[in-house]
Amino acid sequence: MNNKKKILLTGATGYIGKRLLPILVEQGYHVICCVRDVKRFSPPSSLQDSISIIKVDLLEPESLQDIPKDIEGAYYLVHSMSSSDDYKKLELECAINFRNAIEKTNVRHVIYLSGIVNEENLSKHLSSRKDVEIALSKASYHFTTLRAGIIIGSGSASFEIIRDIVEKLPIMITPKWLNTRCQPIGITDVLAFLSKSLFREETYNQNFDIGGSDVLTYKEMLLEFGRKRNLKRYIYTIPVMTPRLSSYWLYFVTSTSYKLATALVNSMKVEVVCRDNKLSEILDIQPLSYRQALDKAFVKIQSNQIASSWKDSLISGTMDIEISDFIEVPRFGCFIDKRSKTYTNREKTIDKIWRIGGKTGWYYATWLWKIRGYIDKLFGGVGLRRGRTNEDTLIAGDSVDFWRVLYSNKEEGRLLLFAEMKLPGEAWLEFKIEGEELKQTATFRPLGLSGRLYWYSVLPFHGFIFKGMLAKLTA
Repeated sequence: MNNKKKILLTGATGYIGKRLLPILVEQGYHVICCVRDVKRFSPPSSLQDSISIIKVDLLEPESLQDIPKDIEGAYYLVHSMSSSDDYKKLELECAINFRNAIEKTNVRHVIYLSGIVNEENLSKHLSSRKDVEIALSKASYHFTTLRAGIIIGSGSASFEIIRDIVEKLPIMITPKWLNTRCQPIGITDVLAFLSKSLFREETYNQNFDIGGSDVLTYKEMLLEFGRKRNLKRYIYTIPVMTPRLSSYWLYFVTSTSYKLATALVNSMKVEVVCRDNKLSEILDIQPLSYRQALDKAFVKIQSNQIASSWKDSLISGTMDIEISDFIEVPRFGCFIDKRSKTYTNREKTIDKIWRIGGKTGWYYATWLWKIRGYIDKLFGGVGLRRGRTNEDTLIAGDSVDFWRVLYSNKEEGRLLLFAEMKLPGEAWLEFKIEGEELKQTATFRPLGLSGRLYWYSVLPFHGFIFKGMLAKLTA
């Protein structure tokens, strides 16, 4: 460890960070992983000897004091485009705090992943990215910005939104921004650009656009996705759909949250095409075409090897929670539905629990769960469309439909979920093996009178939904 260069990785629990981490370790670096919530970070055991984990909140400058002084490189992969209405101000504050802290270290090179910002009139989201870039560049270290547009890969927000739209709608009446041009890039190419740029002097103090080999409109991307899936699709664009209506359209059709849908719609009205392919030549990278990027994504999906998904990030939900704050299930002032049943096979029962939700469903009266998900979507919640990233693996921080995994331990036989649907209160669902029994506990902490009325209104359904689910899990 002492002979390895230390690299700071912010956003280590994010879509890009999770995938970049093993590449940096393979290149021989010791990686300092910055996370806001340690309990959400579950790196593979194979990486443990080559990483260190520190708790950092970029909005709290004092937490940045834990950054080691002997780091030599750093990646800034932090974005919060839908976690707050005031995200533009917060993103800039985070960048300034990071810059001030990192300048007190031995860092030589900082790399920032941004968006393509070549147009004069930028969306709020892209304008924020540019402000962050400017703030980070005002320092003594060497600085490189990689600007990417739509990222295509298993679990990426762009890929999953395209997939939702194409696989659900044979005929689409769409907003006119579908005719905007963009230059999508495969996730493997993004990771190659990020990892190969580190400590390359030719990249110092510059910004580069990175994209795939195709320039397409969003409409062409949807149609090409349909051809890849052997689905014939008809798309008609109309000029009368306002940004608000476009956001609602994207929100109800796909698994995205409304805030994220709004940010995406505003960004999709801006053309994101690379100025040149200069960095490809410097690093000798031949980017994939859009079709090739789709092919690689589906290989991962079909083999159930999705390394990370945007759906597991907190921006996919409606609450910005820290798992540590909710992992201890309260009892005082709560309504509790507790049931237990003897199981026939421990291993089989645990396997069923760890496959719950997503394509598997909820084992009993799944149609009622779907209705609840639809109602949640109507009231601005996440609904059931997030599903789950992997079919048989769950780690803390993962999303499971409208739940968030707080604790997952297969050997112990305990899985704890926290509700992210719209509720007049807070809810937990726990499965725990004790002796020869499976204990299933639903806990609800009501908020005011509306919370109590909600509990009693759904109480009649609990009797057969939870009883039926427990019976199926233990059979």
